[in-house]
Amino acid sequence: MKIQTLGALWFSMMCAGIHAQSLQSPDGKFEMNFQLKQGVPYYSLKYKRTVVVEDSKLGLRLFKDVSVPFAAEIARPGNGENDLNSGFTKADEKRDAKNETWQPVLGEKKNYINHYNELAVTLHQASTDRNIIVKFRLFNDRLGFRYEFPQQKNLNYFVIREEDSEIDFPTDMKAWWIVADYDSQEYQPQTTKISEIPRRWDQAFDKHSSQTLIKNAVQSPLLLKKEGKEPLYINVAEAAVLNYPASHLEVDAQNFRFKTHLTPDKQGAKGYIQTSSVSPWRTIIVSPKAEEVLDSKMLFNLNEPTKYTDTSYIHPTKYMGVWWEMIIGKSKWAYSTANNVHIGETDFTKLTPNGNHAANNTKVKEYIDFAAENGFDGLLVEGWNIGWEDWIGHHKEFVFDFITPYPDFDIKMLNEYAHSKGIKLIMHHETSASATNYERWADEAFQLMNKYGYDAVKTGYVGDMIPRGEHHYSQWSINHYYRIAEKANKYKIMVNSHESVRPGGESRTYPNWVSAEAARGTEHEVFKGNNPDHQTILPFTRWIGGSMDYTPGIFQTKMDYYFPGDKRFVQTTLAKQLALYVVMYMPLQMAADLPENYRKHMDAFQFIKDVAADWDDTKILSAEPGDYIITARKAKGTENWFVGGITDENKRDYTVDFSFLDKGKKYEAIIYEDGKDADYISNPQSYHIYHKTVTSKSRISFKMERSGGFAISIKPKN
Repeated sequence: MKIQTLGALWFSMMCAGIHAQSLQSPDGKFEMNFQLKQGVPYYSLKYKRTVVVEDSKLGLRLFKDVSVPFAAEIARPGNGENDLNSGFTKADEKRDAKNETWQPVLGEKKNYINHYNELAVTLHQASTDRNIIVKFRLFNDRLGFRYEFPQQKNLNYFVIREEDSEIDFPTDMKAWWIVADYDSQEYQPQTTKISEIPRRWDQAFDKHSSQTLIKNAVQSPLLLKKEGKEPLYINVAEAAVLNYPASHLEVDAQNFRFKTHLTPDKQGAKGYIQTSSVSPWRTIIVSPKAEEVLDSKMLFNLNEPTKYTDTSYIHPTKYMGVWWEMIIGKSKWAYSTANNVHIGETDFTKLTPNGNHAANNTKVKEYIDFAAENGFDGLLVEGWNIGWEDWIGHHKEFVFDFITPYPDFDIKMLNEYAHSKGIKLIMHHETSASATNYERWADEAFQLMNKYGYDAVKTGYVGDMIPRGEHHYSQWSINHYYRIAEKANKYKIMVNSHESVRPGGESRTYPNWVSAEAARGTEHEVFKGNNPDHQTILPFTRWIGGSMDYTPGIFQTKMDYYFPGDKRFVQTTLAKQLALYVVMYMPLQMAADLPENYRKHMDAFQFIKDVAADWDDTKILSAEPGDYIITARKAKGTENWFVGGITDENKRDYTVDFSFLDKGKKYEAIIYEDGKDADYISNPQSYHIYHKTVTSKSRISFKMERSGGFAISIKPKN
């Protein structure tokens, strides 16, 4: 527990009384206070009169000049003369409020409610004759704040050394976190106290293809829990990260304090700003119920409505993919045995085929047939284009051209065949993190997609970023992702990005950026593994700002099925794989396993065929981070409901209350649950399916086995 002297407390109260501005949430349960202490801005937050966030500093440090040699400048600390963190007086304040309902193009609910009170404080720095605005929005369960930089005589261009926004908590709390990294979010979540983060940090990461770790810092979204008789769940994140680097959180474990840490560029600068402009929103979601954290849509509300004039081409998609067999090592992305190829020069028809290229005409047609037979919308094909022979690990800029297929992939024939079966192929643009190359080829690549009827692309950024020295989450890279989204919109194409930045609700503004990876997905099950609690944490962290392409649906979880003696396995039961389709929101929804494995379990596969990918309503029935999540969702434009429940490594009992159904109606429920002898290690494919008539008064009890779960499909009876 932190200690504050009586003298310091009295001085703080006096300062607050003189300079404080207060803002209440619409329901009056939250109160935010802003004040200047000797010219330094601070804010604090209370919930039901209890301090949630103690007085926390605000401000930014700037470089002395926009043309300084940054490497030399960074080597010495700034003198503070140019910073925007002290010497302020309040010049003005404005208040506003909004209560609106808006409809996302794709979403977890038909309507999102945006209800907040707003306070904008203009601060004047006399020593430099500059003004900035600190804007706060207080909702009924959360706080958002950002910096605004009006254009003015002495503030036209500046370069950020660091943003120093703090979140100072009054007590130690349980934390679910991953290590901070400028280039990857694909880490196992850790569960410790805030005070224990430094001790765990060195054991909290594994090796990635691009990795720049930040010692003793964590990534956002960060989840915290104040335990005890009156628990509070707190999510710390950011929203509307546009023309600005993504942030991380430095940890002061002794004082339970977090401070913003921005991603730099290769020179060490953390943002090149031209006024007028704004920072991203810093967000704090607070609730006594874990379920309400999952249900929060604040990050979306803090983004601007889309300016797209046509969103009719954006739609939910259920798809399969020529993908998993490469991930597990059964097939290859590359066509030939070569290990040094030149795009535009190498004649791939004269190379020796490796005999194991997955994206060949025969195999792709087999996938198309199975997807069509089972009502899917699309088929992702990876490894269709030339360049995979030396695509990774060489810092190669001209690695792909995104338009030239391998000799055994007939792009015209395969698209015509797919369309004849009601299937659209999904394009794959792995960039090998050569973003400069992708921007050069993007128009031609998207024109090719239009020519053959593709309407969605999966992009990838594996490896170190090019421009060399940039990071995946630096300002330049952030702007690149949005340039691609905007260009894709020009060609009426949906984007599903991998290895890109995590979303912060920006899909409200860029609705064609339908999904992203930006976390540790299913592929890691056969790399270095995902712990059984992984899927019970991600919805509280990664999913807060937008959907993830998690790629579930793995029925054959043991790799020794393919490779005798292989000890790799997916750490869930088959029933849990089904439940993930409901627990995790995925409007681009993949059935990731091989057709041969689904054919053996067509009764269980029926749930994947039936489950919706977009929703009119979502109800979080029960949840505890790291332990379990039970979710019910109503399919878009129908009266059909789906329920999914998952647990961690512990067995768990749960009774579903169907009171969310319409009263007086009868429904046919198909229940998919763990078998009595199911176990994610010893017997993952044991499951039980049965039918039952249910009403709003029904209750059904489930026994979830270790890393198990259940799924329910519910349709009105005629």
